[in-house]
Amino acid sequence: MARLYIFIFLIGALIFSILIREKVFPRYMFMELLGGLTAMGCVWKYGLNLQSAVLFAFFAMLTVVSIVDLETMEIPNGFVIVVLVVGVVSIFAFPEISLIQRIIGLVAVSGPLLIITLIVPGAFGGGDIKLMAAGGVFLGWKISLIALFLAILIGGAYGIYLLATRKKGKKGYFAFGPFLCLGMAIAFLWGEQLLSWYLS
Repeated sequence: MARLYIFIFLIGALIFSILIREKVFPRYMFMELLGGLTAMGCVWKYGLNLQSAVLFAFFAMLTVVSIVDLETMEIPNGFVIVVLVVGVVSIFAFPEISLIQRIIGLVAVSGPLLIITLIVPGAFGGGDIKLMAAGGVFLGWKISLIALFLAILIGGAYGIYLLATRKKGKKGYFAFGPFLCLGMAIAFLWGEQLLSWYLS
């Protein structure tokens, strides 16, 4: 069993190292470690099956989107399409999330973000909106809403930090995609527990 997990760790590290092209050494090593631990965590939770593979692919894409958005302030459409494809495959891997929940998830967060952006131009980027639409197919509407709440909470705290340290002005922008990705990851893993805790 230990050898199996070592092998899985190495595969995960390899995949993340391929996805992260720019080899800045400290970050590169961190990403390989993250990839290995992510692969091990998926297999530990679900075993060697489609669920593990799909969840690993989802987390891998969230990681890549976060890094690219941090560096370029853009989320390429190609990445959004891959997240959408992973979401479609997850229909078979996670049937407990119904098709109706997924269809509603497509617009539950992206729709309000689009409306806000139309009212307040520049409030959210087009990549953020499309990412949450694709992510909603994977998560379903309920977990998508929790993901948005977490992203706003964590991103808001980061924005306050930037203002307090004067690293950004009141009209300054920062990449929100990483916070959406973090929110989706946390919501998938612990969203139901957080919702139950909040409602109780």
